[in-house]
Amino acid sequence: MAEIKIAGEVRTEFGKGAARRARRATLVPAVIYGHGAEPQHVNLPGHELLLALRAKNVLINVEFGGKNQLVIPKAVQRDALKGFIKHVDLLAVRQGEKVTVEVQVVAEGELAAGGNLLEHVLNALPVEAEATHIPESVTVSVEGLEAGASILAKDITLPKGTTLAVDEDTVVLQVLAAQAEAPAEGEEAAEGAEA
Repeated sequence: MAEIKIAGEVRTEFGKGAARRARRATLVPAVIYGHGAEPQHVNLPGHELLLALRAKNVLINVEFGGKNQLVIPKAVQRDALKGFIKHVDLLAVRQGEKVTVEVQVVAEGELAAGGNLLEHVLNALPVEAEATHIPESVTVSVEGLEAGASILAKDITLPKGTTLAVDEDTVVLQVLAAQAEAPAEGEEAAEGAEA
């Protein structure tokens, strides 16, 4: 996983008015917390932060007040109508520290013939990984699976240094049998008339 550097500035003004002024200046108010330290309030450049947050579980190196802090995003608040970032909570991490995150589950391969459907019970798998080595996704093969088959969390091969943060018997993917289409009402009436 790549580390993204963002230069921020220490935030000294608080409240709605200060947040609005920051957003007008294309900055996003943020709070960095963790390790039992006092929360640190910063403003981050909106466009750079938006690009960084496109990657799930991104590792960000924030430079502010003459120091650097490695962080991962924990909560992002967006404007409901326009979608821009209003505020972000960042969790401070250290090299070698383990964090619990959700990693996207990617299914590959073809199901057995018959028009069966693959249901993602979990789109993201909770795992514990080193903060600087968070996997972007985990890939699961569904090649040739029949209706009724399921893949449990323990069946998924995780990258080295990553462990499950969910019960190992949790269903992640399952194959559902295809449903036969019911005939339309007009077709039923026509068949009844022919009989």
